[in-house]
Amino acid sequence: MRPTGFDSLLGSPSLFGTDSPLRRAVEQDALGSAILWGPPGSGKTTVAGILRTNTKRPFRTLSAVSSGLPELRALLDEASKRKRAGLPAPRLFVDEIHRWNKAQQDALLPMVESGQVLLLGATTENPSYALNPALLSRCQSFRLEPPSAEEVRTLLRSALDAPQGLAARNLGASDEALDEVARCCDGDLRASLNLLEWAAATLPDGGDLTPQVVARAAGTRPRAYDRDGDGRYQQISALHKSVRGSDPQAGLYWLARMLQDGEDPLYIARRLVRMASEDVGLADPQALVQALAAKDACELLGMPECSLALAQATVFLCLSPKSNSLEVAWMAATQAIERHGRLPVPNAFVNAVTRFDRRLGTGQGYKYDHDSPDGYSGQDHLPSSLQGAVFWNPVPRGFERELAKRLDWFEARRESRGDPSRDREPPAKSESGL
Repeated sequence: MRPTGFDSLLGSPSLFGTDSPLRRAVEQDALGSAILWGPPGSGKTTVAGILRTNTKRPFRTLSAVSSGLPELRALLDEASKRKRAGLPAPRLFVDEIHRWNKAQQDALLPMVESGQVLLLGATTENPSYALNPALLSRCQSFRLEPPSAEEVRTLLRSALDAPQGLAARNLGASDEALDEVARCCDGDLRASLNLLEWAAATLPDGGDLTPQVVARAAGTRPRAYDRDGDGRYQQISALHKSVRGSDPQAGLYWLARMLQDGEDPLYIARRLVRMASEDVGLADPQALVQALAAKDACELLGMPECSLALAQATVFLCLSPKSNSLEVAWMAATQAIERHGRLPVPNAFVNAVTRFDRRLGTGQGYKYDHDSPDGYSGQDHLPSSLQGAVFWNPVPRGFERELAKRLDWFEARRESRGDPSRDREPPAKSESGL
């Protein structure tokens, strides 16, 4: 049932539709070096097959799973000989190209750059992460999208009626049954055809395919989830953005997706701890407590029992007041160190440990805060070139409003003692790092 032309290729209409750049380039044999990126069963290998039928150049195929440098060098030697003989450069299709290591990808660079080889790579991973930047910059990248449920149903209906498919079985199938196939396979066309074939094998000729038959044939099909792949980080990013956006419904959805697909609950718990500090922070200090408690529950219980603890922490973080003032303050403090270097500790705050230190006057000028009537001396503890710098500014949300009142109290007493060196706003950007 593999399509032999773009008219029957499903999904990615912007790439496969009439007059689309990729389609025109393939059909006119004008495609340069390119990378096809998309989920399993989205048509990458099919596009390579269509290109093969439309090209007048030699077409060579390697699988990065089973081929290494020896096979690649043999093909590159062939390409060099063709170049010297004045013959057209061959096309090289490398399936699962992200499986090749840096040395193997680097071996392609000079040949691709000089045009002695026209590369067509297929990958399920984000090329920005999976491919060397030098190789990626020499290729055009195309992202293939999975087909819709309606398109999958169209393909399955065609497979039931086509002579090269299951037409001889004379099977009936409701739309609900075909939708169940699509649902079980998450838009993977290859997996959908495999499941249809397996479900049909359980029926007699002339039988009816029902959602129950499909569910029985599908069994407990494992979800396609790669802990080292791009999809994992896209989903955890969606969870993080749902928390930041105060959307508990989406937060629960992405949490459930990752846990059902087999993600390590401790990985999610660690990310929730980060979210508690990065996006909630002091606006609600209990957020970090909740996240750490969920992490402890994961270590104590494991899955599936710890799932509710993660759900509790996710909802709590979603509905907490948000503040990134701590992250901004931390970045400002680290930038101040980079800009000014490692400034020495002011003499007043250096401990005079030995008699020699005391003779040198080490520690002189320090005011012991508890000797002040209100327990606050008002000293500026920063190095002299940074005095007056402000790194942390509270936001008027949640518990940070209370912290802002405390900060105002301390600053008012600093000013009343004749040391108004630190305003709530930084005196200059170069001083504060903001």
